[in-house]
Amino acid sequence: MLTVIVILLIVWAILAVVGFAIKGLLWLAIIGIILFLGTLTFGFVRRNARRKKAV
Repeated sequence: MLTVIVILLIVWAILAVVGFAIKGLLWLAIIGIILFLGTLTFGFVRRNARRKKAV
């Protein structure tokens, strides 16, 4: 599961960079940033839930 989250984070970061690099694709950068933050939050929530369950 961690591998999937890391891959998604990389993809979202690339989308954000491409969106900022190409002037007409600013919307792509915004979507990339939102998805990056959402995936990062999801990963932290899942990780903390797993730690609490193990204890």
